[in-house]
Amino acid sequence: MFCRVRLPSERNRKANMSFFIKLNLKLINFLMPICCLLMLSTTYAADSTFEKQVAPILQKHCIHCHNASTRDGGLSLETVDGLRKGGENGRVLVAGSPTESLLLDYVTGPEPEMPKKGTPLSKAEIEILKQWIKSGAVWPTGYQIREAQLSNTDWWSFQPLKLPQVPQLSAEDTKLVRTPIDAFLLAKLRKQGLSFSPVADRRTLIRRLYFDLTGLPPSPAEIKQFINDPDPNAYVKLVDQLLASPRYGERWARHWLDIVHYADTHGYDKDKLRNHAWPYRDYVIRALNADKPYTDFILEQMAGDFLKPHSQDGIPATGFLVAGPFDWVGQIEIREDLPEKKITRNLDRDDMVSTVMNTTVSLTVQCARCHNHKFDPIAQEDYYGLQAVFAGIDRADRDYEPNPQTANKRKTLMAAQQSNLQQKQNIEARIRARGGERLSQLETRISKAENQKQGQTAAYGFHSLIEKSDNINKWVQLKFKQPVTAEKIVLFAAFDNFNNIGAGFGFPRRFKLEVSDTGDFTSAQTIIADHSQQEFPNPRTKPVEFDLQGLSFQYLRMTATQLAPRENDFIFALGEIKILDPRGQNIAKQAVVETLDSIENAPRWSRKNLIDDKHYESADSNLDLAKLKSERDQIFAGLTTSEEKTSLKTISLELSRLRKELSQLPQQQKVFAATTHFKRQGNFTPTEGKPRPVYLLSRGSEKAPVKEVQPAALNFISDLKGAFQLEKPENEASRRLALARWITHHKNPLTWRSIVNRVWQYHFGQAIVDTPNDFGKMGSLPTHPRLLDYLAVRFRDEGQSLKALHRMLVLSTAYQQSSLTHQRGIQVDGDNRLLWRMNRRKLEAEAIRDSVLQVSGKLDLRMYGPGDRLFALEKPQHSPHYLYQKYDPILEKSHRRSIYRFIVRSVPDPFMESLDCADPSQITPKRIETLTALQALSLLNDHFMVSMASFYAQKIKAASADQTSQIKLAFEVALGRSPRQEELGILQNIGAQYGIENVCRLIFNCNEFIFID
Repeated sequence: MFCRVRLPSERNRKANMSFFIKLNLKLINFLMPICCLLMLSTTYAADSTFEKQVAPILQKHCIHCHNASTRDGGLSLETVDGLRKGGENGRVLVAGSPTESLLLDYVTGPEPEMPKKGTPLSKAEIEILKQWIKSGAVWPTGYQIREAQLSNTDWWSFQPLKLPQVPQLSAEDTKLVRTPIDAFLLAKLRKQGLSFSPVADRRTLIRRLYFDLTGLPPSPAEIKQFINDPDPNAYVKLVDQLLASPRYGERWARHWLDIVHYADTHGYDKDKLRNHAWPYRDYVIRALNADKPYTDFILEQMAGDFLKPHSQDGIPATGFLVAGPFDWVGQIEIREDLPEKKITRNLDRDDMVSTVMNTTVSLTVQCARCHNHKFDPIAQEDYYGLQAVFAGIDRADRDYEPNPQTANKRKTLMAAQQSNLQQKQNIEARIRARGGERLSQLETRISKAENQKQGQTAAYGFHSLIEKSDNINKWVQLKFKQPVTAEKIVLFAAFDNFNNIGAGFGFPRRFKLEVSDTGDFTSAQTIIADHSQQEFPNPRTKPVEFDLQGLSFQYLRMTATQLAPRENDFIFALGEIKILDPRGQNIAKQAVVETLDSIENAPRWSRKNLIDDKHYESADSNLDLAKLKSERDQIFAGLTTSEEKTSLKTISLELSRLRKELSQLPQQQKVFAATTHFKRQGNFTPTEGKPRPVYLLSRGSEKAPVKEVQPAALNFISDLKGAFQLEKPENEASRRLALARWITHHKNPLTWRSIVNRVWQYHFGQAIVDTPNDFGKMGSLPTHPRLLDYLAVRFRDEGQSLKALHRMLVLSTAYQQSSLTHQRGIQVDGDNRLLWRMNRRKLEAEAIRDSVLQVSGKLDLRMYGPGDRLFALEKPQHSPHYLYQKYDPILEKSHRRSIYRFIVRSVPDPFMESLDCADPSQITPKRIETLTALQALSLLNDHFMVSMASFYAQKIKAASADQTSQIKLAFEVALGRSPRQEELGILQNIGAQYGIENVCRLIFNCNEFIFID
């Protein structure tokens, strides 16, 4: 790089040296900035790689456990110092050497050690870490990785509601405004050089209104009357008429049931029938037809059993909370002590939280189950606070009163009964006070005897392992620390209430009872009873007693020599062993229980249960109870004054009358709803109103509880606290009511924006916020935020009437527009988000089926009651088989509206599914709308469609003789207009070749039949 020049003289050598020095300085001055620039660019690239690629991986997968606070394994990855220090296993990273870095080892392999409770790293993420380590593991100076923090609360949907001013328009544009929503829409349209499309013709409007408000088509007579009605208010009258129709509630209830994923089966692998879900569906229909204020509608669904326990609606309304799937196996078959049980309960509550919060406030709170919400200001603790709200309820059948008059009468009678009982108790308390210690002791003994008489305890007893043969010996023995003296041994058989098995469960057919001084029973052995050669009758509830007459021993053993049979296998089970000493005391509790084998499933089955002094006792096992009561009654009678006797007799007669009247009332019905009390099924036990503890789970893992959380709502809404002020936190219903009041609070902007957005969507085909269940930062922005707030405030403050909201929307010019397009509108707003025309919409599956039934003359308008099973049912006891192909759609019992179908989660109706029916296993805020060949084939060839076309043809033939008239009539009944000449010609050719039945099938397949213009 340097030039060397030969110069002969000394002077020249000095000159040469001077030349070199000058040249080098120039080169250094030139190269230094370049080298610095190269160094800086390399450092910047490494820093940038770390910040953009490496740090996000560590933050996502590692920092939750390996931070300065928790330091799991002694390791913190927040800073470079923590990384260099390593953890309990030493250094985790060797810069430049991926193979020597434990950090990489931990996250790679077929079953990586880390993240311990999270999703494994992807191949791409592992490669980024590998290259980062290989290139020197550069960590920018001062850089610190923090766990993801909650988002701020400045998002549009979290802001308080204020009533916006209606936009001022020009005099010409004001003529187009029918309701205030037109002004908001038109103001935005004008900015884009657009306006409303012309008003649709009356035939289009009446079909649009009928389908939107009732889900059924208008008849030709109704269309003709509306078209020819000269009254300028004809449209307004029609709107009011349809809103008053009972068909309105049936139509709009279906929308609500989509959102709450209602069905008539449980889902999951067994998908058993949920025969009493329908009262909730009927409640929604009734509530919408009655136009209940929205606050009442939500309060009843959240806590109706608490607010209105004796009403027709209070209990069924809580079907909302449990409308989703129910894990039969997880809840009923899995034991309480297994980790899968905790997972099941966690997922069950998660569904309740998701259903409530998605539906009412349009927030995806379930995203905070494993960590703080990544986009919205929802802490993980807030999520589990919501879970705690529902910790006291389960999904099960419960009684309710379907008739309001009966409910009121029952309520009155029960109040009178309670009043009389209280009077009786007050008198008896005064008498009891005079009875002294003797009466008190008698009552204590009676109470104890009666408690035993009640039967089953939580601890069933001992249960051996299950065998395939009955000739296997099984034994259980009691071991004392030292020899004991006993007078009697008493055996109690086990009692199992699973599947009504009952008393005597598992008691061996043959057995031997012996005592010894050694555990191997080789010396000092005495046989107490030997029933090994003949069968011993099952004692069921009776105790089996053996006299020992003061025998001493240290070990007692019972050996089953022939096991008890079950359905397909054999076991040995026993409820309790008592050993009574000469004083009559049970000394078995001093022993240790040893067994050959056992099933440990506490609290029901455990070897320890054999000596807990708890066992099933039937009424006849408490022989002294009657004597005790007789003695008590004699003392009581002697202490009672004549006046008290008269009062007690009067009260007794009144109580008898009340009991008789109550017994004559119609029986209560069942509804599948939120409940705290129900008959135990297998391992599915009620809470009895005591909420289960709920813990914040690290990364959502049931194996990693962090701390118990208290019930609460969300905390980020301005002027609305999430913390509950509960007088009795242990009262589970008060938790639900507190959340319901938080949801419906005047200052909760999410609730009111959410509901008006949903109603808008079902009228206009697309919502103002196109993600109806997500108003958070990952959801869509509103196209018309001021209009949304205007609707929300007016709805909230003016009676919360859904019918009034419908009325405002359908009376608007925007709603009455034609759906025809024009080039300018397509160019400016191809998706029609500004609503320069009405959206043309496809009918939902239910509306199509209902229309086919109505047009065919087969629609049955009976309302309410159990769902119609449009399938053949096989093997309902285990995993039901739902066979739609075996059902005959000609049967009249299946001709009610589609909302009354019995809806199966695991096997949807193929015909309805092909028409984009909602999946009942999923929350469906917005149905998918598709156009496929399968839909055309279903509408043409499905057995239901062929049958209805045949009925339709019969109806048409009965009304008209010649085929041309029949075709015209068929066309007009189905589509509400006469066929054009070209259409008539095509249908006449088809009719001539294939008959009127196939003409009807073709009409059912027309786009005009399945679309709303």
